[in-house]
Amino acid sequence: MNIVTQLDAIAQAAGEKEAENQSFKAFLRAQEPAAVDQLVQELDAAITPQIDCTSCGNCCRSLMINVTAEEVTGLANLLNRSEADVKEQYIETGSGSGNMVMNTIPCHFLDNNCCSIYEHRFTECREFPGLHQPNFTGRLFAMLMHYGRCLIIYNVLEEMKKRLAFNME
Repeated sequence: MNIVTQLDAIAQAAGEKEAENQSFKAFLRAQEPAAVDQLVQELDAAITPQIDCTSCGNCCRSLMINVTAEEVTGLANLLNRSEADVKEQYIETGSGSGNMVMNTIPCHFLDNNCCSIYEHRFTECREFPGLHQPNFTGRLFAMLMHYGRCLIIYNVLEEMKKRLAFNME
């Protein structure tokens, strides 16, 4: 398996392979979802250990992270600050919806490609890139959106193309 570990290379490939990836998306939707999930999880288990996310940190530099009320409470406790202070400094709340997100990209807690609150990071951070979750074919839009920014997603999708003998022609 040839693992690509350069962000600039996957960003360039994302642009070049846009049509191919749209065809692959349609191809994957025609496959048995359980078989796709099994392959994704197998490749995730093989590829993720070969990627050093701390040498990348691109997700922390480019994603908007949703935060729950419980996570705000946990962050306030961790930082020994009031929830109001934490919300004021770190959180943006949607008008009317009450949805909360980190208020900056990159994340406030990114320090030299590492999370300064790693043991207490938010659920969305913990779960990203989500390849271990079921229903991969139902999440293809998000996977392809992150294809050019996440080394793990890029390498899993490229290996899937090989293993499934995907041919755009």
